[in-house]
Amino acid sequence: MSSAFVKEPEGGEAFEDLPDRPISPHPNFVTPEGLALIEAELERLHREHAAALEADDKPNIARTSRDLRYWTARRNSAQLVPPPADCSEVHFGSTVTIERQDGRRQTFRIVGEDEADPTKGKISYVSPVARALTGKRVGDVVQAGASEAEIVAIA
Repeated sequence: MSSAFVKEPEGGEAFEDLPDRPISPHPNFVTPEGLALIEAELERLHREHAAALEADDKPNIARTSRDLRYWTARRNSAQLVPPPADCSEVHFGSTVTIERQDGRRQTFRIVGEDEADPTKGKISYVSPVARALTGKRVGDVVQAGASEAEIVAIA
């Protein structure tokens, strides 16, 4: 049969089956700020979804439905971790400053996966650098990428 006679999806039909966003297998640890970000994202998506439904905007209905499923699951699995009380050792939520062998200093905050933003110094607790830092103290030397670095401050 010629493909000329096969009905192709129209407009929004191609968007109705957007695959779900993958959910990490790791525990969903969040800082208080991370939990607030999840809740703000849910509020925003609910507004966008309602607007898409009202406009019968099938692509946006599909996208917001998918994203609402993801963020609702993340909210339901969120495990709030209070800020660390002990700054003598690196924990989830710690802000850590390292000094690399070339003298560069970098500061990272160890946060949940959904709030990680390396450009803003926020790294996921499951990242290799965060794993290398966790449990260490000021003065300890860790592998940070391709080189070693010394922990110079923990807050």
